Amino acid sequence: MWNRTQQKSICLISPRTTATGLPSTVFTKWTIRDSLLAGRIFKKMGPGVKEDQTMPEGRLKCSKLSIIFFLLNVSNFVVPGTGFAMRSCRISYNIAICKGGLRYVPQDVPSTVKGFDLSSNKISKIRVSDFKSLSLVTQIDLSRNNILHIDTGSFADLISLKRLNLNNNKLVELADDVFKGLSNLTELRIISNKIKVVASTSFRSLTSLNFLDISYNKLDNLTKVNSILQHLPNLRVLIIKNINLTTFHSWELTNSSLQLTSLDLSQNPITKFSITEDVFPNLTWFNIGGYQKPMTWDVRNQTFLSRVSSLDISGLQVTFEDMKTLLESVNSSLNSIRMYAMKYKPTALINVTCTIPTMSTLKFRRNKLSFISSNLFHLCINVTELDLGDNKIKTIKDEAFRSIKGLRILTLSRNKLPTVPAATRNIPTLAELDLSSNNITRLECYDFANLTKLRQLNLYLNQITTLQECVFKDLKQLQVLKLQNNHISKITGAFKKYLPSLKQLRLNANKITTIKHGEFMGLQSLQNLSLHDNQIHTLNNGCFIGLTSLTDIQLQSNDIKTQEINSIFNDVINLRRLDLRNNHIKYDHSSALPHPPFSQLSLLETLAIPAQHSRGKAQLPCNILQGLTNLLVFNTRNSQLLSLPRDMFNYTPQLQTLDVSSNDLVDFSPDIFHPIQNLKSLYISRTSLRSLDFLNDAGLTKLEFMQARKNEYSVISEKVMDSLPSLIYVDFQGNSFTCDCNNAWFLQWIENNKQTQVFDAYRFECNYPTKLKGTKLLDFDIQFCTVRTEFICFVSTTCITILFMVASFTYHFLRWQLAYAYYYFLALLLDTKNKNKQAPYHYDAFISYNTHDEPWVIRELLPKLEGEQGWRLCLHHRDFEPGRAIIDNITDAIYGSRKTICVISRKYLESEWCSKEIQVASFRLFDERKDVLILVFLEDISTFELSPYHRMRRLLKRWTYLSWPQAEEHTELFWEKLRQALTTTEDHAEDRFLLTVMDRP
Repeated sequence: MWNRTQQKSICLISPRTTATGLPSTVFTKWTIRDSLLAGRIFKKMGPGVKEDQTMPEGRLKCSKLSIIFFLLNVSNFVVPGTGFAMRSCRISYNIAICKGGLRYVPQDVPSTVKGFDLSSNKISKIRVSDFKSLSLVTQIDLSRNNILHIDTGSFADLISLKRLNLNNNKLVELADDVFKGLSNLTELRIISNKIKVVASTSFRSLTSLNFLDISYNKLDNLTKVNSILQHLPNLRVLIIKNINLTTFHSWELTNSSLQLTSLDLSQNPITKFSITEDVFPNLTWFNIGGYQKPMTWDVRNQTFLSRVSSLDISGLQVTFEDMKTLLESVNSSLNSIRMYAMKYKPTALINVTCTIPTMSTLKFRRNKLSFISSNLFHLCINVTELDLGDNKIKTIKDEAFRSIKGLRILTLSRNKLPTVPAATRNIPTLAELDLSSNNITRLECYDFANLTKLRQLNLYLNQITTLQECVFKDLKQLQVLKLQNNHISKITGAFKKYLPSLKQLRLNANKITTIKHGEFMGLQSLQNLSLHDNQIHTLNNGCFIGLTSLTDIQLQSNDIKTQEINSIFNDVINLRRLDLRNNHIKYDHSSALPHPPFSQLSLLETLAIPAQHSRGKAQLPCNILQGLTNLLVFNTRNSQLLSLPRDMFNYTPQLQTLDVSSNDLVDFSPDIFHPIQNLKSLYISRTSLRSLDFLNDAGLTKLEFMQARKNEYSVISEKVMDSLPSLIYVDFQGNSFTCDCNNAWFLQWIENNKQTQVFDAYRFECNYPTKLKGTKLLDFDIQFCTVRTEFICFVSTTCITILFMVASFTYHFLRWQLAYAYYYFLALLLDTKNKNKQAPYHYDAFISYNTHDEPWVIRELLPKLEGEQGWRLCLHHRDFEPGRAIIDNITDAIYGSRKTICVISRKYLESEWCSKEIQVASFRLFDERKDVLILVFLEDISTFELSPYHRMRRLLKRWTYLSWPQAEEHTELFWEKLRQALTTTEDHAEDRFLLTVMDRP
């Protein structure tokens, strides 16, 4: 036979294939011959294929690739991790806030948060796995839990942690290395636990700690405190209030490198305080008061506390001699001293204290000073701040503060003064005066005489009823005036002429009813005006004239009913914030106002207003916001609105926050939002909304925050959430969700989305259907609603992979049988009407033989049939066209000959190409139903030997044949029979003759 080269297999995985595995092709009407030639689509066969080749290396690689492809696609079915919906947590300013009686640290907190608030829960144990992957967290609050134990290494991953709060828990012991990994921690609070035992290495890792508050525990002695301090080289602030210390001896502090600047030992029952060496060389703030038992003071060297500038000895009980000694210890550095609730006579104590030349701040509260004499502070010549609050003072002598020449801050709050004391008039240096929470009922014109440097005056929580026009006449530099929570009903010109420097005026929570024309015209520097919670029902035209610097006015919670507010705010053109909520403002026109009330406030950024009420309904004029071109925040919450005008926001293109909660809006028109495409926050809670579909066409692509609680919609659609691509926080609490397939997408989105935080999603409950009412929305099983895309991909790719693997193995073992069968059946369908249109035959017979039998063909067969009988034969080595594909030559030869003579031997049966030739001949036999096949056996082949060759056995069961071995003595008869076989027509005949009868396989 001809040479055949070794073939290579190419493994292709392409979506552009038909179900049969063939590339998509337009099929025309093919004959079997055309179909067989098209087998080149599968493989273009070249010369020299090895007949004994079983599993080519290329095909083995294809099988391996199929397996790899299968394994890769299994990963498509992996369930994605949980998303941004957290059980009992929410994110606010990059801080995870987790409440609701949690017993364990939640594990679904995003790793990107910077803070973690777990306070006020029921967590009893901190485990090693609790804070994994939170390497960016800088602060954690675990206060007010039930924490009894912390596993070693629980904080090891918190490499960025700066502040840790463990206050109000039940810790009894701090074990070895309990704070391991917190090398960057700077602030630690462990207040109000039950700590008795501190291991020697508990604080070893806290090398950066500079603030420690371990107050209200049971450490009992200073040795335990020392075991903590020896590992904290950078500690600056130590607070150990009420840890049950009974003695303080400096020799118990063996750490010579203490750099404390602040120390709080208050509320400890210390009976002996002894410092025999300089253990606090940098101490500047010291608190040792707060316990009502006698103490012995023993500081051997006055230089040991010589750097203390702030001292708190409130409630300290030592002998008066020890008190002198104590104060002498800080005589050269003390700036501020606090002495609350002392047991000594005020005069003696103040005299001793005021002898310290550097002392400038004296805080003397709760010392039962009902009367202040003229000479009580005669030694306090260097005091600049004096706090006498909460002393029940009723009387102050006029000369009481005359000796304090440089007094700047005087606090007399929470006393029982009936009037402004005349003593304050003798303090021309005073900058701040606090007279709040007294019994002052009237202010006189001379009450603040000479206080020309006063900058802040607090008169709130008194019983002042009126303000005379002259009362503030000398307060040229006053900047802050607090008159809230009095009984003022009339202003009566107090702000018409004076207070040119005033920036903040608080008149809220009084009984003011009317603001008249020019009432504040003297306050040209005023920036903040608080008039809320009064009884104002009338705002006269020009009532705010002169307030050219005003930026913030609060008028909420009054009884404003005026119908002419169109020009009231024209005089405050620099206003930035205006609050008119909880009033009863009415408008003459519901469609459009002839004179919009805020048209001159082009700089206004925040506006809160009520709606017009009429017969139980509410509405807003369509041009209510005209002129507010820079408005950023608009609030009309709780106004009983039934609708919003369609073109209401045409005037506010910069609006970023809209709050229309607690109204009866029912629905929105998407057109409302088209002018405010910069909107970032939307509050639509309790608005009776039945759907959020209006958001589909609203165009709010920049919206980041949406609160939509307690409405009437039950389904959240995919289209709604897709219309809000920038949304990072949404609150759907209190809605009546439907637990059916309509919400399947929403449930998947809650769990899988990584951008939008759905606040408290794990508490959403089903309201419909009735049988599921009260169950958690996220517990609803949606698997029967939709087929997961991942599952579809998994099944599809798995089937494709398995099909590819089966096709690979089938192609190797049965590729020719399948190919020929395919094209055979294709030809049956497409070539029926052309069956009889056969082209003229070129040969009488095609000889199919193996190269090992070529001598018999040349010497015996060819001379007889061609030489003597005159038949024209086709032999491959002589008549095949060079350069054509082998399969093409075979097909053309068989279909171009009347007969096909198969010269069969054992070598013939073993040859792959001979097998292909007999396959083509048999296909022609079955297709054309003609007698075209002649079988000639050159060897006696037993039935057993033929058993592997099923095609040959099938032919022999239905067809006759010639045997050369049986004709050796009658060769002429053999050739005659063969001539007769070639001479017979192609019509099918059932009766055929045999030269020699053999056992048929």
